[in-house]
Amino acid sequence: MKEDIIKPELLAPAGNFEKLEIAIHYGADAVYLAGKDFSLRNFSDNFSDEELFAAVKLARQKNVKVYLACNIYSRSSEQSDLMEFLTRMADIKPDAVIISDPGIILLAKQIIPDIDIHLSTQANTTNQSAARFWHNLGIKRVNLARELSLPEIEQISRNCPIETEIFIHGAMCVSYSGRCLLSAYLSGRDSNRGLCSHPCRWKYSVVEELRPNEYHPVMEDSRGSYIFNSKDLCMIKHIPALVNAGITSLKIEGRMKGINYLASVIKTYREAIDAYIDAPDSFEFNPAWQDELDRIFHREYCTGFYLNSPEEHAPNYKNLHTGEIHSFVGKILSSPAPGYYLVQIRNKLVRHDTIEILSPKGRNCQTKVTELLDTDRKPIDQTHPNTCAILKINSPCQPDDIVRKI
Repeated sequence: MKEDIIKPELLAPAGNFEKLEIAIHYGADAVYLAGKDFSLRNFSDNFSDEELFAAVKLARQKNVKVYLACNIYSRSSEQSDLMEFLTRMADIKPDAVIISDPGIILLAKQIIPDIDIHLSTQANTTNQSAARFWHNLGIKRVNLARELSLPEIEQISRNCPIETEIFIHGAMCVSYSGRCLLSAYLSGRDSNRGLCSHPCRWKYSVVEELRPNEYHPVMEDSRGSYIFNSKDLCMIKHIPALVNAGITSLKIEGRMKGINYLASVIKTYREAIDAYIDAPDSFEFNPAWQDELDRIFHREYCTGFYLNSPEEHAPNYKNLHTGEIHSFVGKILSSPAPGYYLVQIRNKLVRHDTIEILSPKGRNCQTKVTELLDTDRKPIDQTHPNTCAILKINSPCQPDDIVRKI
């Protein structure tokens, strides 16, 4: 590792406690999550106050940081509730609170002065003067606007004392940094209040003025037309450039995504970052990293605005995913006996199926299910979702490893 290279933090989403455990298991340095109110993902499970206490305790035990999202744009009627919420957070003590509203920043500095404030990408920080402004107000970190190129991000990171954070993987809003009004207009659900109905993912047609009942697809595949549908971001091939830009934290999108997505993406970026940090001069991109990311459900991948390529942030007109998709089976809970593993089943599995074990480190292990038992240890031919089963396999596993079917 070169002395002038600083290892960036890998920041992962945690939409509920199970996702928190998975993020920690697969190597996240930090997680971002939310309470039941005041975040931009109100349809995620999120955490009660009791769960937040437990989450912070678990993360501290694993040397993982916890950042709490409180990033809505609030209304005057909510100020007393916000004050109560922040007062409770003073007892929970997350490592930082993610905020976009200057009014909430003011309250946070009064109520939780010992907890760091991270500025949300919603605040649209696009230049180093703005970054210095926020630093002078006591903000510890800024999540830079998605519309910036990598050279612009490096300029801010190298010339401002504030920490910088960027998204490196996941779904992108049609409005990029997230300040979209489509949902509020079309469905009465304000995306800036955590209630987005994702109308950018709907299919649309054109109607000619004098032919009001004739609908014409703008561009279509077998499913319809998706003119506002952003591509998904994927920067796995550009880890050296991201590290060398001096960015503090590399962030994965997806508080509402499942644990199969989380495990796959966190493991892949963890391996790529570590490989470059450990041997930057001899680093080579591993095609298996891209293959792994291609096999989780995704829209067409792109590099967003980072590389100044206009075609990279054009709408996604193609199928919602490319390549072969993993068939998610479940996760390992425990090992009741050598070679036998209790699995929380999410999708159907048949005896003698070939499965793949996704462990935090090393290559994915493929193995055949030689025995399949119910929790009373009676033989069964297949499993059903939302049950538990015992698998006999010839591959070592550990709790929270993900099981997928080949």
